[in-house]
Amino acid sequence: MFVTLVGLDAAQPWRDELATWSAATRGVAGLFRLAGTIDAATGPYYLFMHYWLLVAGDTVAALRLPSALAMTAAAGLTAVLGQRLWNTRVGMLSGLLFAVLPATARYGQEARPYALATALALLSTLLLVDALRRPSRGRWVAYAVATAALGLTHLIALTLIVAHAVVVFTYRPESRRSGQGLVGRLGPLGPFLLALVPTAVLVTPLALRAREQRERQLDWVDTARLGDLAALPGGLAQTAAVGGLLVALATLGAGRLGRRASLPVACLLLPVLLLFAAGLVVPLWVPRYLIFVVPFGCLLAGAALASARFRVALVVVGLAGLLGLPDHVALRRTHEWPRTATVDYRGAAQIIAAGQRPGDAVVYHPRDSWLFLDLGVRYHLHERTPRDALLAEGQQHRGDLWAAECGRPADCLADVHRVWLVVAGQGDGPLATVPGAKGDALRAAYSVERIWPRPGLTVALLTR
Repeated sequence: MFVTLVGLDAAQPWRDELATWSAATRGVAGLFRLAGTIDAATGPYYLFMHYWLLVAGDTVAALRLPSALAMTAAAGLTAVLGQRLWNTRVGMLSGLLFAVLPATARYGQEARPYALATALALLSTLLLVDALRRPSRGRWVAYAVATAALGLTHLIALTLIVAHAVVVFTYRPESRRSGQGLVGRLGPLGPFLLALVPTAVLVTPLALRAREQRERQLDWVDTARLGDLAALPGGLAQTAAVGGLLVALATLGAGRLGRRASLPVACLLLPVLLLFAAGLVVPLWVPRYLIFVVPFGCLLAGAALASARFRVALVVVGLAGLLGLPDHVALRRTHEWPRTATVDYRGAAQIIAAGQRPGDAVVYHPRDSWLFLDLGVRYHLHERTPRDALLAEGQQHRGDLWAAECGRPADCLADVHRVWLVVAGQGDGPLATVPGAKGDALRAAYSVERIWPRPGLTVALLTR
């Protein structure tokens, strides 16, 4: 918990978190409209966050606290799963290694569903192990509930079911002599398939709707290339050095365990290979979608460390923490990736708040990009945000993440004396960067009084 809570609200919300805030602060009816237009796959998470924000408020810390708690739970579940599969020492080292990874802090401090999906992936796998070893109706029901929750939280994480199916097909009862591992004859396929029925019923409509929205939701994603697999460990761990160390330790652990490594190996590799294969055909390959496989790599790495002296193992865990320390520091400055792509919404909001007068208006460009300039300013200013002069239809009314603007900008700006112009990028002439009728209306009626460059954007005060 220390890793996820330290500096929880240090970095300002980035564009994905602003989308979460925009969605979660709508009414339930507005959320259903949004799910019907875009981002249906994240709809259940937005609904959860809607009720969470009603209780906790929408400060940066409140937005991120569910993820921080989920990643803390994930570290604990990693340790428990390691103990169930092998022994307490493996579990403890696996949990510690997962806890010190930069990725654990990165997604444990982000108001997105990845941390919840990671915790649920581990819980589902742990419940499967318990149901296989000590079959009962209650354990299979618990597995069914956890797996359905996993699918509702993160559709891509359902690729884990394929790994679970492999484990079930190859399951053999535990050897009483060794007391370890998953060995033996064909497992209980019937209860397993029955447990997946609630997931199929609940998730299929969501998946079908999300499929219709894929081109709009993922228009920024390219199809996968072979080099993407090589870059994946560094992308998941948030740093190439730590990713490389984790892969090396996991490989050693898998070799040491042999057949006893079948469960974590399947849970680690199969989701990666399935998403990569799908990404070769359609643009789906986004490394952070696979963050839920990282604990399974840590389990294999923990098994490798358990063969060394305990002090040596702790030194290696500490080394992983030290290698990731620069990234721990960097992610508490900005959540943008790459780090140089920071967009200072908070700085822009502070400039506007310090200089605005009654009757001022604000104009954004671009309005239809993933930068969400309007959401960023509005999040930090709330009711102090100047009137959006060109707003014709807001995000909530449209059931979208983007607003629609006035078709006749000159008329909409006719009674505005001062305009705060917020544009993406930096430059000395922000007014010249605005195209079309909006730019023509601004240039014809206003002159630039002052310009404030901020990382990733520029604020200009225009006067008539």
